[in-house]
Order: sequence, then structure tokens, then C-alpha cells
Amino acid sequence: MFKKLRSPSGSLPGTVTAHEKALAPKIHVIDYSVTDFAEYDMNPADVNQLTELKDRNSVSWIDVQGLGDATLIENIGQIFNLHPLALEDVVNIPQRPKAEDYEKIVFMVTFMLTTKNIPHIEAEQIGIFLGPNFIVSFQEKYGDVFEKVRKRLRLNNSPARKHGADYLAYALLDAIIDAYYPILEQIGEYLEELEIAVIDTPERSTIGAVYQIRRELLKLRRTIFPQRELISTLLRDQNNLFKKDTQIYLRDCYDHCAQAIDVLETYRDMAGQLMEAYLSGVNNKMNEIMKLLTVISTI
Repeated sequence: MFKKLRSPSGSLPGTVTAHEKALAPKIHVIDYSVTDFAEYDMNPADVNQLTELKDRNSVSWIDVQGLGDATLIENIGQIFNLHPLALEDVVNIPQRPKAEDYEKIVFMVTFMLTTKNIPHIEAEQIGIFLGPNFIVSFQEKYGDVFEKVRKRLRLNNSPARKHGADYLAYALLDAIIDAYYPILEQIGEYLEELEIAVIDTPERSTIGAVYQIRRELLKLRRTIFPQRELISTLLRDQNNLFKKDTQIYLRDCYDHCAQAIDVLETYRDMAGQLMEAYLSGVNNKMNEIMKLLTVISTI
């Protein structure tokens, strides 16, 4: 659960290391303004062409999926003046969700949750750099929860295209947090099924499932709890990148995160109660057996 990919011991601070299991990078670029829109996949070999996006009046979103090329990540960092320590945090996984201010750039670490079947939940680290007119995001794997954001940007009359890069950063954070809710709903249904199983058939396989869901809930707690602190930092820090209009949306994002945490805490309590219910059921079953044996021995 706590295994971490990191640079070799003794490495200089800011060393970017591509780990063995990291995927080959794919670069997706979206560049937009109120009137114009462009979207395309970029060959990693042509990464120097990103320099052209820095001086435009439009907003650019460079999304890198896969962290298997340290040289590419360093080149992108040089183009957009990303701090080496922040780039090191991008590839050293997992980091704690956080927000750091590097003068003209804000660096955020967050986690996206996905699941194919409950109780197995995967948490993928996302590194997001917010600049004056750009977003650079780094993802561990291919695929994400940002497709609805992309669809909104593609619309000609989309309100999202009337705002700056700070609004896009909020939209990405909001999409990540909104994706927590369907997973939490599935966990709730799974806990209800476990509750019935614990009462009706308190077997070893049932208690194994309870232990597993408690483990997953602990992982979720380590993922979601610091997320609230991340957004609180963005609201509290006096940086010039998040405008007042966008901070209103961030407050709403904070509320959603707090709601998700409340639901998560409720589920953790339920999982603990299932443990107690299982032990109580086993004890009751044992008492019945002892009563039967006592009657037999008496006869």
C-alpha cells in the first residue's frame, strides 16, 4: 500500500528518474481562446514545438500521459520553466496531495480514483502545473476522467473558454473530485451486501471481504483527506494566478471534497461495525453449540 517509486539514494535534488514500469509518454495538446480552438496529439520527438504556445494570448493545456521518458519530462520543464523539485515529485510516486507556489507557477499533486470492480480501487497520481496562460498535466497511465472537460472546451459558446488557465485548473480538480462519488456509491452498495452476509452467514470468506474493504477505505482516506487541504491552500494563499472569480468555484470544489470525506468516514464506521457484528455472530453461534453440547452431556 505504501510502496513508493523514488530516485536512487544519493541523487541530486531535482533528479527526474523514469522508472522501469512507467509507460511511454503520449502528449495531447488543447489550445483555445474565445474564438479559436485547436486540439491535436503531438509526437514526443516534436516536443520543442511547445515553445510556440508560451507567447500566445490563448490558453494551452499540455497533457502528458505516461512517465517513461525522463528526458522528455525535463525538456517540457525547461520550456515552461517548471521547477526541478516539482518535476521530481511528478515521477516519484506517490506524493501526498498538495499545492506549492513557485512564484509564477503553482504546482498541484492530486489523485484520480478508478475501479473496475469493488472493492479493488486504483489511485493514480496527477501532477498539474498552472502558469499564466497554460496548464501542464502529468499522468501515470493512459485514460482519465477529464473527457467532460474536453467536451466543454470544444463547444464554441462554452463559458469555460471565456476564462483563463486558472479556471481550467479548477475544472480538472472538480472533475477528479466528482469522480469520487460514483465509486463511493458502489462502496456503499457493497457494504450493504456485506452487512447482509455477515448477519446471515458469518463465515471466514465474509470476514476476509470485510478486512479487504477496510484496507481500501484506508487507502481512500489517505487519498481524499489531503485533497481538501490542497484546495484550502489554493484558497488561502495570495497568489495572482487564481483570480477572485475562480476562487468562488474553488470554494464549491472544497465543499464537494468535504462531502466526500463525510461519506468516507461513515463507510469506515460501517466497516468497523461489520467487524463487531461478525464477532458477535460467531460468539452467538459458539454459544448455541455449547448449549447443545451441555444438553447432550447432561443427558
